[in-house]
Amino acid sequence: MPDLQVLTKIFQQRFHSQPDVVCEAPGRVNLIGDHTDYNDGFVLPAAINFGTYIAASRRDDNQVIAYAEDYGSVLDRFSLDSIEFNTSQMWSNYLRGTLKLLQQHHNEFGGINLIVTGNVPQGAGLSSSASFEIAILKAVVELYQFDIDGVKAALIAQRAENEFVGCNCGIMDQLISALGLDGHAMLLDCRSLTYRDAPIPSDLEILVVNSNVTRGLVDSEYNLRRQQCEQVAKIAGKPALRDMDLPMLEEVKQSLTRVQYKRAHHVISENTRTLAALDALSANDIGTLSQLMKESHYSLRDDFQVTTKELDGLVEIIDQVIGQSGGVRMTGGGFGGCVVALVPSTLKQLVIEAVNSQYPKRLGLSADIYQCQASMGAFRF
Repeated sequence: MPDLQVLTKIFQQRFHSQPDVVCEAPGRVNLIGDHTDYNDGFVLPAAINFGTYIAASRRDDNQVIAYAEDYGSVLDRFSLDSIEFNTSQMWSNYLRGTLKLLQQHHNEFGGINLIVTGNVPQGAGLSSSASFEIAILKAVVELYQFDIDGVKAALIAQRAENEFVGCNCGIMDQLISALGLDGHAMLLDCRSLTYRDAPIPSDLEILVVNSNVTRGLVDSEYNLRRQQCEQVAKIAGKPALRDMDLPMLEEVKQSLTRVQYKRAHHVISENTRTLAALDALSANDIGTLSQLMKESHYSLRDDFQVTTKELDGLVEIIDQVIGQSGGVRMTGGGFGGCVVALVPSTLKQLVIEAVNSQYPKRLGLSADIYQCQASMGAFRF
């Protein structure tokens, strides 16, 4: 965690006054349930102890003055009366978009001074953008005492990213950043936005291992898979793949291409695995959870075809150490990125040593390893 006293000191240097609020919002990692969110399905993420931190104060005018400390104290300044896309500083569009969308719900707030920093690793798939958006909303809510709950905050942040920034993301990242619970994962129903918390056993630790494979073809392949899923649902006469089970898929198999069938098979089976993973966590049944995570990875590899040889290699290396005492799988969109592992504390150092020694030998790359804890969301009271 960044030193919040240092953040306050930086604010004093920039604005010659004390901040009115200092707040934070966590990043996230998804334990199981990938490519289910845009099919109205289920996901099981956890908020983590890497996040975005903001110091802020009110202004007497409608100006927003923001410094991004992670970019060398880069300055952005704009008026709340006319919020436009910034073509030269992409980071500022998450701030601008969030405030613009917030104005549609609460337009009675004024100008803001703010300093923003964070420790969510860029490019690791831990959702630094959603963390930033939720931290901004938390700061404004505290500054102006608005009545906004975590679900509403997540919806505002998602719309900002969809409509202003131009990224067609789902709701998972923003919701878990807003409503995560210390020591727990969250089963989120991406259709109803209802959620249930599941305790992560205290003897398991979350390791996120970045393969350091540059993610290629993500946008085009993501959009293609989304189209394939929607095509199957349409052929089956269902609103989304969420509304299908495997017997229903078999009934329409003759009307599908081989690829369409495989894509739908992953999503439908992944929804079932994600619900079962909630039960396994709640019952402290780590053997079952381990098998579910392994099956999820194989499905992403074989049916959805979004893994890489590096991700597959990392899963094999970690699985050889932890076996049925923990779980490991690819996490996120795929085509590079990270694997997530639930690792017994007694085996954590062995896993780290195995990754550091075997991954470079087998695949010619070094991995970055992040030791995470399930943390509290910004709007969780």
